[in-house]
Amino acid sequence: MTARTHDIIAFTSLVTVSVYFPPDKLNLMTLFSAIIAADLGALIPDMDQAGNRIWDLLPAGQTVGKIFRRIFYKHRTITHSLLGLYGIYKGLEFILPKIFNTGFIDPKIILFSVMVGYISHLIADSFTKEGLPLFFPLPVDIGIPPIKAFRIKAGGTVEKFIVFPAVLIYFIWFIYTKQPSLVALLQSVN
Repeated sequence: MTARTHDIIAFTSLVTVSVYFPPDKLNLMTLFSAIIAADLGALIPDMDQAGNRIWDLLPAGQTVGKIFRRIFYKHRTITHSLLGLYGIYKGLEFILPKIFNTGFIDPKIILFSVMVGYISHLIADSFTKEGLPLFFPLPVDIGIPPIKAFRIKAGGTVEKFIVFPAVLIYFIWFIYTKQPSLVALLQSVN
């Protein structure tokens, strides 16, 4: 999937999950940070590519990206696996409380948002012809549907003209049908 598709899927996933599992407390700084965190979470699995947008956000990011590209040796390895998901989770669980002022931003909500974005990326990529090395380092790719011929080409016509619009349509429908819950969530922001 392209970064644009991962962005909209991550945001839509965050909104959907937030309606069904609203946070106990939410302030404006945490809300904005959570939206950014979900988008960053959707970019993390592709950090094994030197051209990933996540490297554009960092000083000397392209250089760091080239180093990561050499470490991972190819696209869709550990960062697209359950092992990578767990590693990123544990790393962020450790570091986020140390970098955020918990009086302004709730690191648990940020971690949750990153994970929503990350998992949405993995689910979206499972629909592509390449599938996922979900059980890396085992050389087995998992995809939905299991028959590779029925999966979509990343960045192809189906993604651009069916998947992306379908996600937008779902998002609009969800906003329309869950408006009271979304309003209540936004009104709880202090």
